[in-house]
Amino acid sequence: MGDFMPGQLCGGTSKVSPATPEIQSLCDQIKAAAEEKAGKKYSEFKAVSFCSQVVSGTNYFVKVNVGGGCIHARIYVKLPCHGGEVSLDSIQTSKTHEDLLAYF
Repeated sequence: MGDFMPGQLCGGTSKVSPATPEIQSLCDQIKAAAEEKAGKKYSEFKAVSFCSQVVSGTNYFVKVNVGGGCIHARIYVKLPCHGGEVSLDSIQTSKTHEDLLAYF
């Protein structure tokens, strides 16, 4: 059993996997927005793990190492036919490396 749900349900999330270069690229794109929402600057911003949920686009739930702890970020990527824009929907701060990645 992974950090999230076993398997994937229709509309549910994928299993938690190690972050890929593509996920790090998404995190790089939303770093400034995450810092603004958190009210602080992060010297480190490295994707650790993620899961995804296909909706009318894709939600990515990402555990990000921010140096001395983690945040969980929900990143939304619009479908290419709708522009493919990347945005930060929400973050959870004050997470640890041991905290399970969960839908939020």
